[in-house]
Amino acid sequence: MYIQEVIQLPTGFRQQDFLTFHGRDKLEVSERVTPDSLQKALILKSSPSLLSLKFINGQVSYSLLVDDARDAIDVNEVTTLIRHMLGFNQAIAQFEQAYADHPFIGAMVRAQSGLRVPVSVSPYEALTWAIIGQQVSLSAATSMRRKFIQLANLTHTSGFYCYPSAAHVAQMSPESLRGAGISQSKAMALIYVSENVANGNLPLDDWLHQKASHEKISNTLSKIKGIGPWTINYTLLRGYGWLDGSLHGDAAVRRAIRGLMSLAELTEKEAEHWLKVYSPWRALLAAHLWAWQASNHHAN
Repeated sequence: MYIQEVIQLPTGFRQQDFLTFHGRDKLEVSERVTPDSLQKALILKSSPSLLSLKFINGQVSYSLLVDDARDAIDVNEVTTLIRHMLGFNQAIAQFEQAYADHPFIGAMVRAQSGLRVPVSVSPYEALTWAIIGQQVSLSAATSMRRKFIQLANLTHTSGFYCYPSAAHVAQMSPESLRGAGISQSKAMALIYVSENVANGNLPLDDWLHQKASHEKISNTLSKIKGIGPWTINYTLLRGYGWLDGSLHGDAAVRRAIRGLMSLAELTEKEAEHWLKVYSPWRALLAAHLWAWQASNHHAN
């Protein structure tokens, strides 16, 4: 099955933010990024699929190649997914208007006008990536994620490995995940989450489609062993596009605040207090801080 459509981009859309987010794994086992395109393999309705996006002249053209022709994929569902991934529904103009002249963050916000938060293909991918990535460096998390994807061994006819579905991960053993460099506690959390997504007890996709409150999602996830506040807020941001999670537990966010404010030290509690002032935009501000720090790093 093959689908192809074109979507108009918002004025000032920053495609590089989106492509950088999806281009974390330089070995490109599951995604391939160029300066103006993304190819990503995923499981849709149990079938290996390849999603391709191409940015050109203020538009993004996308195609979806599904290996199993029997799987009927609704083009409107795919378009909605693309718009969600690109952050079209994020009210960034309100944030920019509120803080363009702010004494601390105004210059950064103006310089990065149009910044949106790239969102994962699914809340499940966001949650499992957050579990894998918690309390380790980005490079270590990316390596574990790659091995996790390869361990599932679900390939599209293009040769890319697909990010596994909950049903596939639910069948994995803690020992096999440990072989991918994933700790015992993370392995147990991944399997528990996957089992409950697969059996419908953790309806991550339903929460997205029904626009469930962040309180409901947060309260449910907080009861799962191995999932803490950072993992929950990162999942809400990357899985649901919720822009007010406090990512004070993120080391890169704290480094960026220190750099922006010329501080020698900053504890998690101090970062939490600093970010609280910017509610309901704390997670969007975190994304600005990530981008600001990355641009300063490259400039230096």
